Amino acid sequence: MVKLNKIYTRTGDDGTTGLADGTRRPKDDPRLVVIGSVDETNAALGLVRLNSASDPALDALLARVQNELFDLGADLATPSDNISWTPLRIKTHQVAALEEALDAYNAPIGPLTSFILPAGSSLSAHLHLARTVARRAERDCVTLAKIDGERVNPEALKYLNRLSDLLFVLARHANDQGRADVLWAPSK
Repeated sequence: MVKLNKIYTRTGDDGTTGLADGTRRPKDDPRLVVIGSVDETNAALGLVRLNSASDPALDALLARVQNELFDLGADLATPSDNISWTPLRIKTHQVAALEEALDAYNAPIGPLTSFILPAGSSLSAHLHLARTVARRAERDCVTLAKIDGERVNPEALKYLNRLSDLLFVLARHANDQGRADVLWAPSK
């Protein structure tokens, strides 16, 4: 379990951050960029949850996802398996659980006939914001995975992709199963 008695250590004053394996990287290193984007996704979900209390099943799903985003951060913070412990990794079953939630929440929603705007209810708008942050985390993860010598768990990338899809469906769910979606009106 984590125990933090002191929040500042001064070890980052030189512009570096320590990873779980003990290595240090510049704070703008692509691995730290994606970890930061995952952290922002989690914070955005915290804001979503301020609006989800009236839907206990949704709130429980979002709470689980927030915890899994910490798992994802731990996965990304441990770039190699050459360590003395078993690293925490995103697993196939976590991706499958997102797919199950996607299917369950999408089933009662009618098909899209137009692009929709990130609007409608407060809950929906916050879910759309979290979706865009999750998409950025996914893009940052793809960037990291393309770098020679960097290791990225393929399940981590899948997780981010499914999460952003789930957040889109949940935003439609929050807009009266899509009936209150705000449709895009192309400029004339």
